Amino acid sequence: MTGERSFTPALGHAALTPLYDSAIALMTREQRWRERLLQQISPHARDVIVDVGCGTGTLALMIKRATPAATVIGLDPDPEVLSRARLRAQRAGLAIEFEQGFARDVARFANRGVTKVVSSLVFHQVPMDEKRAALGAMRTMLQTHGEAHIADYGLQRTALMRALFAQVQMLDGKENTTPNAQGVLTQLMTEAGFANVVETAVIATPTGSISLYRAVRPNDQGTRS
Repeated sequence: MTGERSFTPALGHAALTPLYDSAIALMTREQRWRERLLQQISPHARDVIVDVGCGTGTLALMIKRATPAATVIGLDPDPEVLSRARLRAQRAGLAIEFEQGFARDVARFANRGVTKVVSSLVFHQVPMDEKRAALGAMRTMLQTHGEAHIADYGLQRTALMRALFAQVQMLDGKENTTPNAQGVLTQLMTEAGFANVVETAVIATPTGSISLYRAVRPNDQGTRS
């Protein structure tokens, strides 16, 4: 984001933040795609995993529950959702680090030995320059052969999915969301220097199709796929 940085609140409006978790569960078939994403991430005890745009902590908590020995860090620019995430983790007895920052700020964790970076329902909300900056920072932060796992609205392949996705565009705006609906993420991930960029799943939901993506950071020679 240029100039004074801002962010799109959960559901597009700060007043709707208290409804976020319920709305996502109802309108995105959340359990199905999050479980698929968790399987794809396949966390291990020695992993250091950063959740970019962690929101209220749903994915971070899932990862930590699945593999308690893994180090899990959540990053989000919204102090209100971070407060909710910290409270949820505390109540669950899960040791998760939550820090405030934009997606491009993820490079601050470059010295943490990060093996995997994850993100869900973030990239469709941010401008193109921020999509590029965030992906570049994610690649920079990862160890060589580290993995990126993203779940977000991707290419809307049918007229029905495009019509359903219009609901998301009403909340988050067309300028930022349209590139996602046109399938831009795989291109941007490749341009950022990731290798083996793959769309691994497409899941239809009441608000359009959500795609899962996987990629790796290549060796220091920067070989691109």
